[in-house]
Amino acid sequence: MARGIIQHELNHALGFLHENSRSDRDNYITVNYRNVKPGMENNFDIQDGTTLDLPYDYSSVMHYDKFAFTINPNLPTISTIPNPNVQVGQRDGLSVLDVEKINKLYNCDVSSRLFNTPSGRFSSANYPNSYPDNMNYVFLIRTPDGQVALTFNDFDLQSSPECTSDYIRIYDGPSRRAPILLNNTCGPAQIPTVIGSTNQMLMEFVSDGAISSKGFSASYNTGKDQENGGKIYVLVLHYNNVYLIIKR
Repeated sequence: MARGIIQHELNHALGFLHENSRSDRDNYITVNYRNVKPGMENNFDIQDGTTLDLPYDYSSVMHYDKFAFTINPNLPTISTIPNPNVQVGQRDGLSVLDVEKINKLYNCDVSSRLFNTPSGRFSSANYPNSYPDNMNYVFLIRTPDGQVALTFNDFDLQSSPECTSDYIRIYDGPSRRAPILLNNTCGPAQIPTVIGSTNQMLMEFVSDGAISSKGFSASYNTGKDQENGGKIYVLVLHYNNVYLIIKR
């Protein structure tokens, strides 16, 4: 019942084959058939299908790992080209290109972005100019390990009572079912760094059809307690631009 395995199987249902079966895969990997268990060779057959004119994705949730169907755990069945040290076959969840391929195949115009690197930066649309009206944009941060630490370098959203017009909301996990770390927040707020309890954090950005502001600029990394080398947990409770920060 791992998320990445479920997403892998759902992608099959959506019509996607294994990434390592793409028609152009021989430009990116070598299959070491001598290391494949007898009778399992057909799992590495090249399949007919479109590449959607998108790049080969070593980090796809649809890619086999290097030791798939191996006769010996020390003998890889897949070698990457040209760099043999590239990692393949993760089951953490959809990659950035996996999402792009789904959206392209089904002509979806989904307002979302996935970040799956140890650190990065992002901002609202048009920043530092006014962001668009009527937006419902979702950012999913999934670092390789540790805990997500999100810092707002600049923040200015339209102010409204209880932030019902334009706001951001942050969840301690990959979906809206996860606990809320930061509830509806707007205005020219000074937001402390928000650190989740896992390596995944979801941020929702909503705007209405009226006034807009310049938006936000943010950065994220893997949060660690530098003082004692352990993990830190931060719960940010917010109401009317007053913050209560609980740390342990």
